[in-house]
Amino acid sequence: MSEADDTKEESLFQAPPLAEQERMLEAILFAVSEPITLREIEARLPHGCDAAEAMVYLRKRYEGRGVQVVRVGDAYAMRTAVDLGYLMQKETVETRKLSRAAIETLAIIAYHQPATRAEIEEIRGVSVSRGTLDQLLELDWIRFGRRKLTPGRPVTFVVTQGFLAHFGLESPRDLPGLKELRSAGLLESRPAFGALPMMGEDDDDTDIDKVAGQSELFED
Repeated sequence: MSEADDTKEESLFQAPPLAEQERMLEAILFAVSEPITLREIEARLPHGCDAAEAMVYLRKRYEGRGVQVVRVGDAYAMRTAVDLGYLMQKETVETRKLSRAAIETLAIIAYHQPATRAEIEEIRGVSVSRGTLDQLLELDWIRFGRRKLTPGRPVTFVVTQGFLAHFGLESPRDLPGLKELRSAGLLESRPAFGALPMMGEDDDDTDIDKVAGQSELFED
């Protein structure tokens, strides 16, 4: 094969300019309905593209804009800027009911994951109904984790990427600490987060919209 042929073959696999790669990422993020990982993005790009590098520049380009490129777990998505969320209120509010027991169960899983059902019950001080866990699973706020290496190999529960996206978190490590929770009134007159007061499964339902409206409690 001649030198000219070698050059031609190499050019076939030459990556597009970085600016063009940014445009490709932007198009993908705009089109997908769920957060997408860099690995999934790179699989769609031409050979030789660097999705990670292009993502860094794309996120900078969207800083301060009405729409931002945010990280959700190990994935990325386009989201409305947090300070403009009120403009979307009518389009995003969905009336659903979340029981007090479900709220507490979700909080325990978020802070103690991976948590077994027995561990959740021990912290709450009462049994956890299957309906409570089913509701959180249906909302896609929790999922099954790995089984614990203890007698009976009980299944564990962990929060999902959907939970992180809903509350604007990059990872569970971004959950607020005790100080922030107390200052928000969420732990008023409570000795510790892990020692939640005893609640029965027949507690009054709490409007899930009110819970969603307090999502700033789960932000940096």
